[in-house]
Amino acid sequence: MVDFRDLPLGKHTQYPDQYDPGQLRPIPRAQGRAGLEISTLPMRGSDCWNAYELSWLDADGKPQVACGQFVFSADSTHMVESKSFKLYLNSLNSTRFDSLEKLTETLRGDLSAVVDGEVSVEVLLPATWADRYAVSAADGICLDGLSLTDIAASPDAALIKRSGKRGEARYFSELFRSCCPVTGQPDWATIELECRGELPDPQSLLAYLTSFRQNNEFHEQCVERMFSDISRRLNLEALTVYARYTRRGGLDINPLRSSHENSRPFRRLARQ
Repeated sequence: MVDFRDLPLGKHTQYPDQYDPGQLRPIPRAQGRAGLEISTLPMRGSDCWNAYELSWLDADGKPQVACGQFVFSADSTHMVESKSFKLYLNSLNSTRFDSLEKLTETLRGDLSAVVDGEVSVEVLLPATWADRYAVSAADGICLDGLSLTDIAASPDAALIKRSGKRGEARYFSELFRSCCPVTGQPDWATIELECRGELPDPQSLLAYLTSFRQNNEFHEQCVERMFSDISRRLNLEALTVYARYTRRGGLDINPLRSSHENSRPFRRLARQ
């Protein structure tokens, strides 16, 4: 089990000025999954991270800037801790790389090693930003206009009620908040849910999502809890839970857990 006291999160930290992959800290995925009841659907997926403050020096020593997009498979044994990722990326700021390919290769190798799994890396130069990071809107039925008279103190799968209908539907909420398990700071996200089979009562789904408001878990763990709880409460043929968290420290994290897809193209929302 990881001792959170060993992580750089929430601590005053000296930022490295030279390349240092030793800054990266892994967190076992099994640690968060141990407390979950097994979902009734297979769970696969990925975690898409966007780094908006990626910089390094070219072979001549000239500063370069880019955005980085990193996709970690949910099958990897570990996650990477977010502040350690930021420290690692900052260690590149004064480091020379002979080519963009060499930088990409270094990022892929270091991150794959720390999470013990395949990591997809794309370095996006400024000319691509307008297209790749154009703001889009969440899809589906917005739950946020529904009435809600009380907020549960913690996530409770029993809050999810059946609607008595079957079909295929997509819902979203902008009201989601959870908390960092190390610092207690709030983490904000837009949640998108897609399901086929027995449909939830929308009001109960909103009550369930807002029950995470004081929940202390990492982003990826929150999404896996949602996937597990919803799949167990409803008789579903397919389920996808997708969270687009707002950025912190120049990073946003977008965990996707699905019964039938491993990843999807990233679409940036307004708060990201």
